[in-house]
Amino acid sequence: MQGFEQFVRLRYTELLHTAYLLTGSVVAAEDLVQTCLLKIMPRFDRIADPMPYLRRAMVNQRTSWWRALRRELLAADPPERAGPDPARDLADRTALVAELARLPERMRAVLVLRYWEDLSEAETAEILGCSVGTPKKR
Repeated sequence: MQGFEQFVRLRYTELLHTAYLLTGSVVAAEDLVQTCLLKIMPRFDRIADPMPYLRRAMVNQRTSWWRALRRELLAADPPERAGPDPARDLADRTALVAELARLPERMRAVLVLRYWEDLSEAETAEILGCSVGTPKKR
């Protein structure tokens, strides 16, 4: 249990930012992270690399919520990130979130994983459960 608590302390903010970009809402992002952390907690010690596992879990959980709710939950301001925020330097945050809101869920997931999380096409494809060529097309 100590390893899980330490992992959460170290990676919670990073997970929260990814979840925010997937959901568009601070409240939904917190719920998404908490839901996924609770699901992996009993088997955390058996997971070799928890970050890719959690990213995939968050994408899958968000997709489930998306299908159930059938509506967008986007807000204008994501939570503050510790350290530099490259997205703030590249584009106005409100415009970025608004553009993400216009995209289909899979395309949004590809953009978040590839460019926010800086994952490779292969890692993105593995998390989304698709071929490596799919993230290239989106």
